[in-house]
Amino acid sequence: MAFDFEDMLRTVKDKQWALVDIDWDAPGADLITEEQRPKLKQFMTDLVWIENIGARGFAALARKAPNETVKEIYTYFHAEEQKHANAELALMRRWGMLEGDQVPEPNVNVRLAIQMLDRYADGAPLSGLATLIPMLECALDGALVKFLLDEVADPLCHEVFKHINSDESRHIAVDFQVLDLVGAGPLRRLLIESASILKPQILLGLLLYVPLLNKMRDNIVAMGLSERKLHNAVKRFVTNGQRSANTRRIPAYQLFKRQAAMVVDRTHPYHRYLADPLVRLTSRIPARLTGKTPSWARELTHEPVAE
Repeated sequence: MAFDFEDMLRTVKDKQWALVDIDWDAPGADLITEEQRPKLKQFMTDLVWIENIGARGFAALARKAPNETVKEIYTYFHAEEQKHANAELALMRRWGMLEGDQVPEPNVNVRLAIQMLDRYADGAPLSGLATLIPMLECALDGALVKFLLDEVADPLCHEVFKHINSDESRHIAVDFQVLDLVGAGPLRRLLIESASILKPQILLGLLLYVPLLNKMRDNIVAMGLSERKLHNAVKRFVTNGQRSANTRRIPAYQLFKRQAAMVVDRTHPYHRYLADPLVRLTSRIPARLTGKTPSWARELTHEPVAE
């Protein structure tokens, strides 16, 4: 049965929430321990900026949407990812990790990913971008959020992420339905789009995601996330895609599926010969050489404004 994008759009509109709906002064902030605080601050900083990467990805997808309904859905998703970043920033301020209007600085790998996304996302093929976004949402968001809810006792954190998880479930549902639509297209078009991934700028952009994924993977495992839970998060991406014969026809899906499997397997040569060397290389790049973050990545605020 065909997926009803109009019905999904109505649901997305009905499920909107705002930071002003949440009582940021509710009890529980003191449940963050001093032992947790340093690593949790870095964890939340990474999460805030990954949400911004997702927002920029949805903005690019909206320009390539297969129809006007999907375009409007993606526009909402773009705003929701920004809202998630702001909510996570508000949690950091609640926990005393930020002063005033301070916004945490992204690490070098995130800076590089943001710069490449800003330059080349609008020119990337739909099949590639529409595959990359759900992989990041399943693998990173799924693992990160699961870990956060297991480790943080603050009830307000759980309330915030109940909203975020609800949004993300709709994002992933639409992601895979769009992949099904894309995969149903002519094979010739899929092959032409896949060939465009070989453009130097697109290859460079994909290469910069390798150290970002690897660094995040190692960071969350070092903080205590089990390898099994990380594997399950990635398995969600693979399982959802495998359900659709159309999605399985997309070369980009097959490529990212294999990369995801290598990322979670620390014994795979992928880490020794590609990912780890790139992490070491990029860690030596001074932040000043990565340029300023684009204006869209600076629309961060902890203020509990209404939508």
